[in-house]
Amino acid sequence: MGGISKTNVARLLDKAKIGYELIPYTVDENNLAADHVAAELGEDINRVFKTLVLHGDRCGYFVCVIPGNAEVDLKAAARVAGAKKAEMIPMKDLLPLTGYIRGGCSPIGMKKAFPTFFHSTALDYGTIFVSAGQRGLQLKISPRELIGYVRGKVADLTVKTLLEDE
Repeated sequence: MGGISKTNVARLLDKAKIGYELIPYTVDENNLAADHVAAELGEDINRVFKTLVLHGDRCGYFVCVIPGNAEVDLKAAARVAGAKKAEMIPMKDLLPLTGYIRGGCSPIGMKKAFPTFFHSTALDYGTIFVSAGQRGLQLKISPRELIGYVRGKVADLTVKTLLEDE
């Protein structure tokens, strides 16, 4: 197999002259969870971030990028987005809204630029992993450069980590 084909995400970063690495991993259709991705990459789950799309009552759609083993605190997310309440969008709305499918949703290159909030721990690392815009491909990137590129804000977004490693 030749080189990894460039995703739209990679092309956008090239254009912006931002360094990154594309890291392929094996997709398990029955387990699209971030912990599977982290295990495939052999990386710390806290560095593998997932991209969630939410809808707030006063602010419309917005994006939260949180550690793979955490759950978004909807109240905290609503607050940072300027809403009273927020909820995750229905899965069927993800593709038409963002251009991405579940397991391949990247904070970069959505159909529209939505306000994007990163959980504060992203800044604890020199590099983090986010989806490169398709299943089976992760983007390794500096969180500061990523946050700057998507004009993101850093906030405390998570309530609890899900399962600790067994």
